[in-house]
Amino acid sequence: HATFADRYAGFPVTVAPLSRFQSPAEVKKIREGITDGAVDVVVGTHRLLGDEVKFKDLGLVIVDEEQRFGVEHKEALKKLRLNVDVLSMSATPIPRTLEMAITGIREMSVIATPPEERHPVLTFAGPWDEAQVRAAIRRELAREGQVFYIHNRVNSIEKTAKRIADAVPEARVAVAHGQMNEHALEQVMVDFWERRADVLVCTTIVEAGLDISTANTLLIERADLLGLSQLHQLRGRVGRSRERGYAYFLYPPEKPLTETAHDRLATMAAHTDLGAGMAIAMKDLEIRGAGNLLGGEQSGHIAEVGFDLYIRLVGEAVADFRGEQVEPEPEMKIELPVEAHLPVDYVESERLRLEMYKRLAQVKDEAGIAAVRDELLDRYGPLPPSAEALLAVARFRLLARSKGITEIIMAGTAVRFSPADLPDSRQLRLNRLYPGSQVRKTAGHVLIPRPMTRPIAGQPIVDAELLAWATAVLEDIF
Repeated sequence: HATFADRYAGFPVTVAPLSRFQSPAEVKKIREGITDGAVDVVVGTHRLLGDEVKFKDLGLVIVDEEQRFGVEHKEALKKLRLNVDVLSMSATPIPRTLEMAITGIREMSVIATPPEERHPVLTFAGPWDEAQVRAAIRRELAREGQVFYIHNRVNSIEKTAKRIADAVPEARVAVAHGQMNEHALEQVMVDFWERRADVLVCTTIVEAGLDISTANTLLIERADLLGLSQLHQLRGRVGRSRERGYAYFLYPPEKPLTETAHDRLATMAAHTDLGAGMAIAMKDLEIRGAGNLLGGEQSGHIAEVGFDLYIRLVGEAVADFRGEQVEPEPEMKIELPVEAHLPVDYVESERLRLEMYKRLAQVKDEAGIAAVRDELLDRYGPLPPSAEALLAVARFRLLARSKGITEIIMAGTAVRFSPADLPDSRQLRLNRLYPGSQVRKTAGHVLIPRPMTRPIAGQPIVDAELLAWATAVLEDIF
């Protein structure tokens, strides 16, 4: 609010704050100003979404730190007025919001340029060690800075603050958490702001909205329990000036990390450059899933539907909503034991991997596949076998579509091709080239035995060999 008021000081614009830090009389006056239009810009917390706040003529809603709001809150904003413009801002968008941007439901722009003279925050992830914590606090005090120490348990926060005070006796330690009353909390924050305290032991209440340029070391106890977005937001509290920021993500040395917690901490350690929020949000989308675009879940994986089909379904729905004509594609189902994917050590970024999968799913001809292959070769070097197989599968899918085949799946020791309505001459050719084949006219499919590596004691063929055989079947019979 202070920043807004400062920027609008020379203009005839009335700016008002609305949060729990105002007295009931102030709140009543501001609400009346919003209703009759006397207040032009209101900067507030979730309080603005309450039923008691009525806007005279709302035109623009800016949601800062979008990841702190639930689906219901965002829907409430839309209902305020049908033709209201909404700008959502976040360093780490919720998976659901990011998914909306990727699939074209929402428009997105990325601010990748950091403010001048900012340095990336040096990040360390490792087991909690008292000597290291003591050294980190003393290093910050030696350069006359301040420290955030995150302990996300209110019932034991005082004990932790005492432990820090005993470990570093020269440091002045303050405590802040959401269960304190407004005045006590405000006083602690003002003391820290005015440098009457060196170490602030606090919960994740400091995650957003704080800009204290002298605080440049962050220590997080039990970082394994926090989400990616929280970790990134907390790291953003330090390194906000010319001084180099340090962030320590600590976990108990005696407890094993879960796989997801390890993934999160590894992601934070890998993405330390300024503007890395997008990459972190992408990883969050990969770990937690995209959620429900029509319901309330903001994360969760897509069940029963492959990624390329899902992208296509959403793309068709968006095009339909915009009134664009979309040629409905026939459903293709190819289930063969072929290892076809882009390995992580070939395309490291999950965002770029998803982008390539999406491009391949949309390819319509051989030229499109060649273009994807050239791009992979140019950007990432020679293709590994699994990536070559992925292109071969895309080629095979195009061939099957051109022959009118929509389903090629394993059926026991045979491979089923459907729909298939073969004339007698083709059936004779089928039996001659592929002995043991069966034509099921009523079901409309053909079963062809899957070849073996050897006639006796051989194994069924897989991967590129199987794909080449299936391609030959399509060209010979259909």
